[in-house]
Amino acid sequence: MSRIAFKNKVLESALFARRVWFSVFVIAVMIAVLLANLWYLQVQQYQTYQTRSNSNRIKVIPSAPPRGLIFDRNGVLLAENQPEFSLELIPEQTTDLKKTVQELTELLGLDPENIPRILNEARHSRKFNPVTVAEQLNEEQVAKFSVNQYRFPGSSIEAYLKRHYPYADVLTHALGYVARINTKDLQRLEKEDKLANYAATHDIGKQGVEKYYEDQLHGQAGYQEVEVNNKGRVLRTLKYQPPQAGQDLYLGIDIRLQKRAYELMQGRKGGIVMMDPRDGSILAFVSAPSYDPNIFVRGVSTKEYSALLNNPARPLINRISQGGYAPASTVKPLLAVMGLNEGAITPYYRYFGGATFQIPGTARKFRDWRRGGHGWLDVYRAIEVSADTYFYDLAYRVGIDKIHEYMTRFGFGNYSGLDIFEESTGVMPSREWKQKRHRQPWFQGDTISVGIGQGYWTSTLIQLARAHSILTQHGRIITPHIGMAFNDNGKRQPIVPAEQEPIQTKDDSFWGVSLEGMYLVNNGPEGSGRHAFAGTPYKSGGKSGTAQVVGMKENQRYDAKKLKEEHRDNALFVSFAPYDNPTVVCAVILENAGGGGKNAAPIARTMLDAYLLGKYTDEVKEDEATAH
Repeated sequence: MSRIAFKNKVLESALFARRVWFSVFVIAVMIAVLLANLWYLQVQQYQTYQTRSNSNRIKVIPSAPPRGLIFDRNGVLLAENQPEFSLELIPEQTTDLKKTVQELTELLGLDPENIPRILNEARHSRKFNPVTVAEQLNEEQVAKFSVNQYRFPGSSIEAYLKRHYPYADVLTHALGYVARINTKDLQRLEKEDKLANYAATHDIGKQGVEKYYEDQLHGQAGYQEVEVNNKGRVLRTLKYQPPQAGQDLYLGIDIRLQKRAYELMQGRKGGIVMMDPRDGSILAFVSAPSYDPNIFVRGVSTKEYSALLNNPARPLINRISQGGYAPASTVKPLLAVMGLNEGAITPYYRYFGGATFQIPGTARKFRDWRRGGHGWLDVYRAIEVSADTYFYDLAYRVGIDKIHEYMTRFGFGNYSGLDIFEESTGVMPSREWKQKRHRQPWFQGDTISVGIGQGYWTSTLIQLARAHSILTQHGRIITPHIGMAFNDNGKRQPIVPAEQEPIQTKDDSFWGVSLEGMYLVNNGPEGSGRHAFAGTPYKSGGKSGTAQVVGMKENQRYDAKKLKEEHRDNALFVSFAPYDNPTVVCAVILENAGGGGKNAAPIARTMLDAYLLGKYTDEVKEDEATAH
């Protein structure tokens, strides 16, 4: 007999009710969680998500500032910003991109090898972003495109400012140049917390005053806030902050003197630097050979850079501030001041200058440049005739320690303070230097060579000009500087180097003794500059130097014809004028040219004539001579 099951409606009703209430509870909890989350997002996190929304909707586009211009002391433009034209194409606005690019290439005479690069760039960028088809278009190409622009929807000519140096290689080693920012520059800018200011800038100062005064010349970047859609397309401009142009820079250089020096150095290796000894401002600054800096602005090719790098004349070297040359006899007036101040000599001390000098107790003979010697000498005549034996004896009696002490104060062996970074210190030798460099002790024979500016002593041309400026100013320390002033709201704000402690002497007349000796070099009956400076309507002082490039044996005589050109003597000449109140110092070096009095002095004379008498070249334009 089978059982019959009966339903318990009460229990089933209770079970159903419990399940319904449980489901309602779960749904209520879920709704509560959802509402709480909505409240959290809409109320608690409102500012956060509004900022994120604006970041997606608003884009900040930086604007590059116009770079400051560079002028000479008279207002002649030396570095400018020229518009550069490029052809750009928006891919989405053309029906056949490849055909359009090919037709533009044919129309403007562009290099067809760039077509794959253009198409590849368009493929990997957003269709509404412009793609550069060509840069550095000339006026003919711009005109030709303008006439045919209707045929190329989406194509346009865009203008950018690019640095240009109108005097090309005349000012290269002073101005320097700008070039494209590289990885090293980016790392440095980031380290110095300046990267944001270069967000829209492509170029940066690489050498010369362009690099030294980069912060002032570059300016302050601007920006524009634009509204974009979800694809990044610009819809409208919300805010615009214009960039602040860089400050204009005025140099102490006079382009008329600069061009004169440039012309005099054509076909030579060496340099000319002129400065005002009263304030250190550089009037002319020519290192030869030079090169056109504009090739670095547009992007120097591997072939071009290799040609410069491998050029045996080394045009990339700044021979004024980086060239290390034996100063030779040009330092004898400075050594005379030392000897007077140390009491080793007096203005009336007489010394018999024979053909040779010997250190007591040694056999080696140090020859005078004149075979028979110079006979009786005082300090004035010793400077005038550049008597080696006189200064051999002085160096021997004073010693290397005092020579190093005094000549270091004149600036040798140190940076001159010139406002470019391309500078070397040269070598002002000492006992410690030789031990560290050559692991050898100092010998008395080393001192004798240093006494005539030879041996281990090397100097830059700017150091020589600075040292003689200090001499003309009776010990006041002069810091040379190419930059003269910045344009501050229409007014020139002078660049004034920091003052330094002057060189003190026991008697101020000691300076006049050396200056009088230099006067005799240019005006005396035996001076090496007497021929070059004959007939000048002004009075000047000078000192020649003939620096050995290779050593000579004790009994060997110098014969330029038997030596390779690069082994021949360097010619130097330092001069100042007017004699009573010097306003200019000129230093000249000609590599492998021979005697300083014969070869370098005439160039110094020509430069002083240009400065004092206005004898500039015929090629100088009238507007340059009269620029304000």
